[in-house]
Amino acid sequence: MRTRLKVCCISSADEARLAIALGADALGLVSSMPSGPGVLEEPLIAEIAPGVPPPVATFLLTSEVDAQTLVAQARRCLCSVLQLCDSVEPATYQVLREALPALKLVQVVHVLGSDSIAEALAASLHVDALLLDSGNPALRVKELGGTGRTHDWGVSRAIREQAKVPVFLAGGLRPENVAEAVRTVEPFAVDVCSGVRTNGRLDAGKLEAFVAALSRSR
Repeated sequence: MRTRLKVCCISSADEARLAIALGADALGLVSSMPSGPGVLEEPLIAEIAPGVPPPVATFLLTSEVDAQTLVAQARRCLCSVLQLCDSVEPATYQVLREALPALKLVQVVHVLGSDSIAEALAASLHVDALLLDSGNPALRVKELGGTGRTHDWGVSRAIREQAKVPVFLAGGLRPENVAEAVRTVEPFAVDVCSGVRTNGRLDAGKLEAFVAALSRSR
């Protein structure tokens, strides 16, 4: 089965068009975060997202955890998927489902060790997909993504084998390692940000190399 591609940290409509032209199945648009790259003001997200043609999905990356705050943010930003980059209370998922029934939910799990397996499987009961990343929410200033670091793909493999929802793999992926990552984890999709950027800008040559390497892994 083809491994899908999500290109994250999209900064403009031009970057969105470039990513789609080179094979992206989904785009990540980053709202306010405690740290990390690619943050956009919400009006710009709401400008970019409606211009993305189906079937390409638009992911709103959020650090918010309050249910009503998330509902309001999702309505403002007009994306098709809500990517929860921090952990939320189980009841929050139900509020989101009831208020925004058409919105897909993706929970990020930051893989810090084998304890992340139980966390991921618990979250998987409430969402449409998991995204396994390499942040660290336990730090004083939370890392909720965009670190450029890999994590233990063996743990990610265990999560993928046991979860009943699709798994996206993120964290330090580059043209040089994405094929190995896919062979190891066999995710539904991979998610890349810094690995296809130069000086913060989406680099067509790097993205082309990433897509080529991803194709060789299939």
